[in-house]
Amino acid sequence: MASGNKQVPTQVGSQEVSDFLDKLARTPAVRSSDGVGRLMFAMDATASREPSWDSACHIQSEMFKATDGLGGLEVQLVFFRGFGECKNSSWLSSSDDLVRRMTSVYCRGGRTQIGKVLSHAVGETKKRKVNALVYVGDAMEEDVDELCHTAGELGVLGVPIFVFQEGDDPVATQAFKQFANLTGGAHCRFDSSSANQLKELLAAVAVFAAGGLRALEDYGKRAGAAVAQITSQVK
Repeated sequence: MASGNKQVPTQVGSQEVSDFLDKLARTPAVRSSDGVGRLMFAMDATASREPSWDSACHIQSEMFKATDGLGGLEVQLVFFRGFGECKNSSWLSSSDDLVRRMTSVYCRGGRTQIGKVLSHAVGETKKRKVNALVYVGDAMEEDVDELCHTAGELGVLGVPIFVFQEGDDPVATQAFKQFANLTGGAHCRFDSSSANQLKELLAAVAVFAAGGLRALEDYGKRAGAAVAQITSQVK
């Protein structure tokens, strides 16, 4: 179900961002037994993302800096590329460690392996609660029914998927929206014109995973207008 449409939109609609923030505000935060938030951060590292990879890594790493003061977030980086290569880091509590791992990754041509990412998330949360899965990608080249089945498992386990889609591939859009709906998460597109807004949205998800809605409300008082829309929904 691959699509050749790789055109990136010139601007992401404000209504789409508002819908994302609304869904985030209404997502219940389920804490792990030890009180430490766990966020799985998965990225498509295939060749189609190479032109924007370096800048995207910088933007996406910013979200973890917003949680440094909370002292209760662990992050695992997951990425796929090439021929059947899907790797994950250990669970990290330092944003510096995460940035080092992200910037050491380079893109390789290959098909998407979203199914491996979702199955890995199921396995990890069965061992110890994962509070949220963030996925960043631009394409979907797998059996959507199989992917939705696994996404449904994550929904049952209480793991919301927050999908950030680069570009406007219609096949990917349809699949990503279903992942979000099945898990109680959210889907939002981004491009180079919305870099600062993406940074705020990613930071908001990280804060949500680390401290729940109360931490998100406190963060919104210091952040920009995008996150302020979340706090207004909470209130």
